[in-house]
Amino acid sequence: MVVRHWMTPSVVTIAKGASVQEALAKMRQHSIRHLPVIDDHYQLLGWLSDSVLRGALVPSMLEELTVADVMIHEPYTASPEMALEEVTKLILDRRVGGLPVVEKGKLIGVITTVDLLSAFITMMGVLTSSARLDIRLPTQSDALDQITRLIQNRNAEILSICHVPFTKNEDRVYSIRISNCDVESMAQILTEHGFDVIASS
Repeated sequence: MVVRHWMTPSVVTIAKGASVQEALAKMRQHSIRHLPVIDDHYQLLGWLSDSVLRGALVPSMLEELTVADVMIHEPYTASPEMALEEVTKLILDRRVGGLPVVEKGKLIGVITTVDLLSAFITMMGVLTSSARLDIRLPTQSDALDQITRLIQNRNAEILSICHVPFTKNEDRVYSIRISNCDVESMAQILTEHGFDVIASS
């Protein structure tokens, strides 16, 4: 999955000559936390965040500060074909809430933490009518294969399988989201086959 499919393409923007107060008003009006700064040809010139603007608010009351005076001039950016995993790592590493999406120098969208959360929730099948099984697996290589066969033999659909890397021992915990199945019956079947179902919901 790539940025292009999950970014917000309809972007609220601002010109570099606008005042700090104008930028803040635009953010409040549209309930957003980021503003790309562009020229007349949609070339990206800079990036504003609500935290940057709040820090510039008082100084801007003492002198005529414009967006160009306070914007981030060389912001981190994402490309439309960047993998979601890559852009998520960039956002986490740089501790930013979003990135402008740029193609050939032109702004074509914005990707934020909310967009990424929506993408991963969708991929996990959390918002669909489904159930979850958390299973501790032994280190044998075919354990996961056995579990998926047991689930599919009950005509259940596996929506996602997620490794939960919080255990320090050699066993692995997987969270499996399924649909078209009574989760308690499925948990019982897996338990009867020797698997450690540690949670179901």
